[in-house]
Formats: sequence, structure tokens, C-alpha cells
Amino acid sequence: MNVVPLILSGGSGTRLWPLSRASKPKQFLSFGGGKSLFQETVLRCRGDLFDPRPVVVGANGHSFLLAEDLLAVGLGADILLEPKACNSCAAIAAGCLETLKRSRDAVVLVLAADHHIPDTNAFANAVAEGLADAEAGRLVTFGVRPDRPATSYGYILPGEPLTKAAAVRRFVEKPDLDQAERYLAEGYLWNSGNFLFRATTFLEELERLQPDILAAVTVALETATSDLDFKRLGDAFAQAPSISVDYAVMERTDLAAVLPVDYRWSDVGSWDAVSQIVKSDAHGNTVIGDATILEGSDNVVHSQDRLTTLIGVNDMIVVSTRDCLLVAPKPRAEDVKPLVARLQTEARIEAVEGLQLFRPWGNYERLDMGEGYQVKRIVVKPDGILSLQKHCHRAEHWVVVQGRAEVTIDGNIRDLMLGQSVYVPLGTVHRLANHGSEPVILIEVQTGGYLGEDDIIRLEDVYNRESKLAG
Repeated sequence: MNVVPLILSGGSGTRLWPLSRASKPKQFLSFGGGKSLFQETVLRCRGDLFDPRPVVVGANGHSFLLAEDLLAVGLGADILLEPKACNSCAAIAAGCLETLKRSRDAVVLVLAADHHIPDTNAFANAVAEGLADAEAGRLVTFGVRPDRPATSYGYILPGEPLTKAAAVRRFVEKPDLDQAERYLAEGYLWNSGNFLFRATTFLEELERLQPDILAAVTVALETATSDLDFKRLGDAFAQAPSISVDYAVMERTDLAAVLPVDYRWSDVGSWDAVSQIVKSDAHGNTVIGDATILEGSDNVVHSQDRLTTLIGVNDMIVVSTRDCLLVAPKPRAEDVKPLVARLQTEARIEAVEGLQLFRPWGNYERLDMGEGYQVKRIVVKPDGILSLQKHCHRAEHWVVVQGRAEVTIDGNIRDLMLGQSVYVPLGTVHRLANHGSEPVILIEVQTGGYLGEDDIIRLEDVYNRESKLAG
């Protein structure tokens, strides 16, 4: 029997701010390698043990990030989009109901999209070991044997032995350091938040323990609509109580089991954790991007699009992007999340969006902005087509710097080659398209009294979008 991977791809992008934002949370980031955490998770589930087509449950706003990441590694998936984030339990319920359409005996492997597990063979062997207990009706979670007294993870105490796993005696929340040291001595395991069980077993327990969640998600799936490569869950999904699967089911069921595993694992939950998954230099410095450190040790530095330099600095986190700079002592790494919460209360757009935003046709990045003008770098992927649209408050000037762009202005269609430009007057109906095999890159200069992204009247859109997103 093939195991169906069920990958949960939510996230608010707060823990690894400013590199991650709500518009692009950490599962879509790469740390020292060519693939994102989401891509690594999907590729981890390859081979005879696994169903070749995973089920992915993700946020509506990340739909095309998911699709692009899958396309880049040549894989497909059944993608369910949530109209509203309702925590992990509702997402797992939706995924389980979807897998039952393939088989009433489906065994589901629930994985977070943003975890790091470098040893794929050890991971697959652990899944194979857990199958006997999962098929026997247990809700199996994977408990990682700790190598240090971590305070950023929950813990599980194993109890009575089963076939390969053990019954769960106790779940505990994130401890302080003294408690964590005691848990290590008493044989507790880290709670990885990944699970293996029969879909029917989980849904039966959910109906017993949280019937409101199952009822809302069932209706949401029954009223789901298909859109391109996605299935958009119905509005009833938002009525599901927002609660984690641990609180809703695992800590209340008599069927919980834990399989001890020894593979390296991290939920990459802070900048301090990045130093555990990216190789450090001889002085313990973890450097990603363009950075130079003089007489410093045990730092984590991520520098995007610019040179960042440190002198005589130890045990610090420095993250530099084009629009934000984070500096914090490593012991305060967990405080990035409340920092972002404060930025949100101050209505800082930097808390949720970066300068680069992704759309179904490609992406755009704000390069400069001032009184009455804005400059963007626009990338239109092959076969990407922007909506047929017009603006009420701005005019635009486009210059092609790579590729060949098809431009429609007031019904007239022409191609723009490298170095050519065109002016789009205020109120003019226009469109951009790329019918070539390579990305088209343009520099767009907007001028006008109002340059907000909601200044758009969309007349026609191949992606069936209703919301007012740029392009």
C-alpha cells in the first residue's frame, strides 16, 4: 500500500523575518542549497513506499508559489487552497477527506512543508517502520531523539511498547532549560509534528472529539471549486474552529503512538536554528549571501542583494534585505515573532510584504518610490499573461531589458524587443504577455497622483482572479 504524503503549507512568515514574510513564508525559502524547504519536503517522499502524487493544503495567497515550486522539480500534486487559515487540524481533515477519494484504506503521512530532514533514506525507513502500527489503527507521530536540551520544541514521553512505536504517555509544551534537561534524562522525545495514520482512523477520532471541525471541512470540500491546478475549498472551511491537531486530537485520543527516530530534524523555527542546518566556518559563523566578518564568531548572517560586514561581533543574528535590517543577539532569536507582531500593530507593510511579490504570471519588485512616481522590475514567465486592464490614476512607461514582450494597447498588438519601450497613458486598456520560452524582464515607471495596487480595473483575466492584485 502506498503512503499518501499530506503536506501542510500554511505559515505567517514571522519567525524568519525579514527574509520570510506573510507573502512568502519560510517553506518557499532556500538555505544554502538550490531547493526550497517545500521542494525538499516533496522530494523526500519519493520511491516505492509513497504515492507519487502528494496532497498539499496551502494558503490561497500562496497558490502560485506552490505551483511554481512543484513545476521547478517536475512534480505534480493535488493542491487544496484554504479560504482562511484555521490551524493544522482543519487542514489535515481536508487532506484526509481528499485522500479517501483515492482509496478507503489510504494511509496518510502528514508533513509540515517547512521542516529540514537531510537524510531521506533514514526518513523513509522510519515511515516504513511506523506502518504496522498505523495500519493497526494507531495515530503515529515521529518523536526525534534529542541531542540537546532544546527549549523551542514540545516533548513526548513514550509509554507501553507497540509493534515498532510506543503508546504516548504524555505530551508537554515547550519547556524552560531546567525542564528540558530533565526531559532528556527521563527519555522524552522531541515532538516533530509529523504523523502517520489511516485517513479513516483520524477522521473517526475527529468526529468523536471535534465534530464541528469535521462538519465544516466536509461541507468545504463538497462545495470546493476547481481553478487551474487548484481546488479552492468552500467558504464553510472558515467556520471550522482554529485549533492545532495536537490540542484537538493527539492529546485527547487513546490511539496516540510515538515512533522514536534518530535522523537529523529541525523545524527551522528561528534564525538560531538556521545555524544548525547550514554549514558554519572555522569560527562558527553561518553566512548566507554576501557578507564579510572580521574577528567575529558564532554569528548568523544572511545578506540579500548587498554586502554586509561585521567587526568584532559575536553571537549575533544579522539579516539584511533591501528594505529591512534585523540585528539581535542569538539568545533572543525567538523574539522575532513578537517583533513582527509589533510591526503589524504599527501598520508597517514590511511586516507582511517584501519588495518582491509573486503573481500567477510571474513577479514584480519595487525598485524605487517617491512623490508621484514608482519604479518596478517586472518578470513575466514563459506563457505568462497579465490581465487586460486599465488604471484610473496612473500612467506607465515600459522598457524591455530581457526577452520579447507582446504588448496590447487600446487593441493594437506589437512586440517589444530588448531596449525598446512604450508609453501607456492613463485610462488606456493594455496588457503584457510572454509567448516565448524565456522570461521577459521589463522596467516599469509609474507616474500619477495615486500608485496603490488597487488602482486597477480588470477587464479580462486568464487566471480567473476577482481580487484587485497588480497585473
